[in-house]
Amino acid sequence: MKQIYLDYNATTPVSSYALEAMLPFLKQHYGNPSSNHAVGRVGHEAVELARGEVAFAIGATADEVCFSSGGTESNNMAIHGVMLQHAPDSGAHLIVSNFEHPAVSAPVEYLQRMGYQITEVPCDENGVVTAQRVAEAIRDTTVLVSIMHSNNEIGTLQPISKISEVCREQNVLLHTDAAQSVGKVSTQVDEIGVDLMTIAGHKVYAPKGVGALYVRTGVSLDPVLYGAGHERGLRPGTENVPSIVGLGKAMKLAHRSLEESSERLGNLRDRLSDRLLAGLGTQALIHGEQAPRLPGTLSLVFPGVRATDLLARVPEICASTGSACHETGSGMSKTLAALGTNPQDAQGTVRLTVGWYTSEEDVDCAASSLLSAWESLV
Repeated sequence: MKQIYLDYNATTPVSSYALEAMLPFLKQHYGNPSSNHAVGRVGHEAVELARGEVAFAIGATADEVCFSSGGTESNNMAIHGVMLQHAPDSGAHLIVSNFEHPAVSAPVEYLQRMGYQITEVPCDENGVVTAQRVAEAIRDTTVLVSIMHSNNEIGTLQPISKISEVCREQNVLLHTDAAQSVGKVSTQVDEIGVDLMTIAGHKVYAPKGVGALYVRTGVSLDPVLYGAGHERGLRPGTENVPSIVGLGKAMKLAHRSLEESSERLGNLRDRLSDRLLAGLGTQALIHGEQAPRLPGTLSLVFPGVRATDLLARVPEICASTGSACHETGSGMSKTLAALGTNPQDAQGTVRLTVGWYTSEEDVDCAASSLLSAWESLV
């Protein structure tokens, strides 16, 4: 039975271009990049080349890129790195949306327990956080706003450039978790106006366990971890050279093919959507359909069934009932709750995400199988 992978928002395969670049650093170029001898210098040069590749892909300078273990660490570095410069009882205030990924919401909840002031700004019924809502939440003591660039479950794109204008007027720093967006839509840091931006390698065809944080020149962060002075003292620990090399090459490829890839993924997503809606009828619902969305993300309600039962009928299809980070939890996901989704629609929601290696045949076969499974359950 051929597996059809439709869970690219959960993780992507490592591109062959990235893998080939990594292999020498898993074999002969094993030196510690902090070592001054010839073997170490090869690793150091590779890390700096990758830093430049990541920076170029987002329109930054190389010294504004800090490597990490992935999106979760980058989010913690950004949020805690800003907030911990202020005492918990200082009134320091942080604004987030009410449907952030757990990699943002969990560190924010920790700060709240410490005594920091937190405001959750609600999204609208289309899954968008408006700049006006953010502006209304800003206080004199607000030091940071953190709003995701795109939602990992429903794919809605947030108006980060407009939110940036609000933040700059109030002299407030802006962080965005762009893990789902990088390589799919433009994330040029000057265009969107962010001070801090999170990148996750395994969402952009690089390995798991590597990521980066963009830190605009002049922005000060306290380190979250302590040790040696790696990554300008922000992220101590010997660099993961092979994975960093892979991230650099994956980002380079994604940037080079962005326009073509985005158009292709959007066409595949729409093809899948059209075929499913034709079979499901008027009761079907696409979350975030009225808002700009990531080109490859489709969050769809299969009416009258439980998504878990539906996917159990089609083991050849790799998809999820929401974010993979919520799969082991119970109840409605934070995103669907933020949208005001009723429990029946939440239970029937399946997230289908296409990627670089998805074909039209995959889409057509998946639509046919999902509709057959749905018909067997209703």
